[in-house]
Amino acid sequence: MSTAILVDGGFFLKRFRYVYRDRDATDPKVVARTMHEMACFHLNDRQGRPAYDLYRIFFYDCPPILKRAHYPISRRGIDFSKTQTALFRLALHEEIKTQRKVALRLGHLSDDAAWKIKPAKLSELVGGTIRFEALTDDDFTYDARQKGVDMKIGLDIASLAYKKLVDQIVLVAGDSDFVPAAKLARREGIDFVLDPMWHHVHPSLNEHIDGLRSTSPNPNKFAQ
Repeated sequence: MSTAILVDGGFFLKRFRYVYRDRDATDPKVVARTMHEMACFHLNDRQGRPAYDLYRIFFYDCPPILKRAHYPISRRGIDFSKTQTALFRLALHEEIKTQRKVALRLGHLSDDAAWKIKPAKLSELVGGTIRFEALTDDDFTYDARQKGVDMKIGLDIASLAYKKLVDQIVLVAGDSDFVPAAKLARREGIDFVLDPMWHHVHPSLNEHIDGLRSTSPNPNKFAQ
């Protein structure tokens, strides 16, 4: 059986620090290799025996913010292309490209990016706990929404299913946006497995998938 593994990059990176606590989340090489390792574990059955052939691993993400802006309070300039976040993301994408049988799928960032006050500070402001004059640059985040990532995931699932390129699709993601695509794949006879990296998913999602399996370390064991 041939398997395609689709990884939502944004979700994977958020879960990485929580799941892989013994690995350096700031090292692009470590993160890229870990992603590949985690994906390839899906080619084995639950007893660790080889059971599937790898068609390809698809990694979906967006380029980082690279433009210049000014902080909302101090009005100091900032070049996002020189931030650690941008440098890490660019380096990670280059490392992803070097991994065997991995395809990098990039979306884009929305053009309406803007500074937004952090929810906790907004609550304090509305509640009268603090005054506007007390806000600092650290109370804001630069919000740039991803565009095209979910669309690319959906299109790839549809293409894989309609062209009968694989027998199984594994999706590493954490929300229900994939449900329509999962339904389509299952109607085409594809075995559809969700890997939420031990993140909680609503029980109702079980009716739209064929299996639920996380191959990364179980973070709940750290609490025991």
